[in-house]
Amino acid sequence: MPYLILSDASLAFGHVPLLDHAEFQLDPGERVALIGRNGTGKSSLLCALAGTGGLDDGTVWRQPGLRIGYVSQEPPFDPALSVFEAVVAGMGDLSALLAEYHAVSHALGEADADHEKLLDRMQLLQTELETRDAWSFEAQAERVIQRFSLDADALVGTLSGGQKKRLALAQALAVSPELLLLDEPTNHLDIAAIEWLEEMLVSSGVTLAFITHDRRFLERVATRIVELDRGRLLSCPGSFSEYQSRKEAMLHDEAVNNARSDKFLAQEEVWIRQGIKARRTRNEGRVLRLEQLRRDRAARRERQGKVELALDAGVKSGKLVAALEHVSKSYGDKVVVRDFSCRLQRGDKIGVIGPNGAGKTTLLRMILGELAPDQGKVYLGTKVEVAYFDQFRSALDEDATLIDVISPGSDFVEIGNQRKHVISYLGDFLFAPQRARSLVSSLSGGERNRLLLARLFARPANVLVLDEPTNDLDIETLELLEELLQEYSGTLFLVSHDRAFIDNVVTQTIASEGDGVWREYAGGYQDWADYQAARLRDEALVASSGKRADARATEAAVNTKAAAQKPGGGKLSWKEARELEELPQRISALESEQKAIGERLADAELYQAQPEEAQRLAERLSEIDDQLVQLLERWEVLEG
Repeated sequence: MPYLILSDASLAFGHVPLLDHAEFQLDPGERVALIGRNGTGKSSLLCALAGTGGLDDGTVWRQPGLRIGYVSQEPPFDPALSVFEAVVAGMGDLSALLAEYHAVSHALGEADADHEKLLDRMQLLQTELETRDAWSFEAQAERVIQRFSLDADALVGTLSGGQKKRLALAQALAVSPELLLLDEPTNHLDIAAIEWLEEMLVSSGVTLAFITHDRRFLERVATRIVELDRGRLLSCPGSFSEYQSRKEAMLHDEAVNNARSDKFLAQEEVWIRQGIKARRTRNEGRVLRLEQLRRDRAARRERQGKVELALDAGVKSGKLVAALEHVSKSYGDKVVVRDFSCRLQRGDKIGVIGPNGAGKTTLLRMILGELAPDQGKVYLGTKVEVAYFDQFRSALDEDATLIDVISPGSDFVEIGNQRKHVISYLGDFLFAPQRARSLVSSLSGGERNRLLLARLFARPANVLVLDEPTNDLDIETLELLEELLQEYSGTLFLVSHDRAFIDNVVTQTIASEGDGVWREYAGGYQDWADYQAARLRDEALVASSGKRADARATEAAVNTKAAAQKPGGGKLSWKEARELEELPQRISALESEQKAIGERLADAELYQAQPEEAQRLAERLSEIDDQLVQLLERWEVLEG
């Protein structure tokens, strides 16, 4: 039986329908990715599926009793609550009962309390909570808080953006949902947390519908792609790469059909005008068909155009942008940067990767001379003009209009040698002319990111600092931004959790190794991950070789002692003969297992996605080596 069925759904904001009689069904075990351009209505659709938003027309049917976990793009939390209270609050009316139970329990400890009345109330609450199995939910809340590495007693108001996203995921998982609805779950998470989330979602078997523009996440998690395009939902079973192949063919076929229809309509328009001049009577059937062709053409919704991106690197900076020599920086007892040296030149495209809180922003500020190190020296280049993209969009004034954000006090912007009217420039970033005087507060997350990019690119800069620029951008815009940055002649510093974006843009990586240690690597994220996997694999093999040598020495001593105790050429006992007969089969089974483990350990992704599993397999490989040595030496003894 399906979990969800969306029937004949219609939804519009203004004159453009977001859903135009759309149909959708979600079956148990599916992991459906909902994709589409910014502003097409994906979040509104997910709200409708979760039951927190409505439709103008149509219905959403949900399987009765279905447990649903929903994480919105910007989850609202009371900053005064503790992490534990916030997670429990996601349990609906159970959270109120639990809160009252704990309050009554606390009140019983007061000297002037009416203990008899409180005990009666506590007994009633306890009965209700046990009937509804609330204690298991509370225990589950504690487990997911621990799983997401959160402090249960910390106040929500003190959490970072990444911690709040983990809190929202913990709140959704605390009810052990049968269906999980996630809106941009990777936003604000670091790469390690994203890879952990990927593995958890795939291995848990939970039914899932999610919105994301992270292409690696899509490829790893989704079993079906559903695109929201011009009000309709287009389903494509399979992975994201399979969808991309089919989508290209679908767009080509659509363009051919539209061109054929437009040509036929033009011919019929010529016919009807000639018919008026040539004769009084006309083929009425053909006239009716022409009227239908006109209605179809008027109703057709063209695909939204592409963002037009242009970036002016301005005056060239000096060849040297920055050089750091043995710099260190600490905040209290926490060492953020420890004895780091590097030399960065004009045209370098540098990715900065590390977990949330590792000190990526601190390191960048030292590189750009905005923050002095505690130790070491920083040398800055000449003619450096820096432009920032801030992931928190603090540069955007909520009460300003789009025109004021892009070009305050002027109707024109200059990109290189080209002068453009501000409304035309906003049009390049897919903002319609009628929205040019709208307030920033009316924009969606993706639209705000596009506006911030428009503001950033409206000013020449030879050093770009992009802090999480990919949040909320649709896939087409991401790919265009990648192309622009690849061709950018200035120096780029990129902080991003989007692994595909990093790999497609940067030429070198500065990565956090923990405890304030930072190192430079050639290439992007995957190159760094492959290096780390190879290092771990080499360490495991070295440890395994050491154990094997020790085992051989020990076994040789044992066998020497056994051979001395047993005269050579003696007849084998029935038990020894049976053991000798079984040895080839046992050795063959161990060698097959050894080969399978070796193939798994050769997969670089294993060390990133499942480091504990990689360690277990390496230990098992060592055990197999020891067992094979023992069996082979035992074979020699029995045959000798």
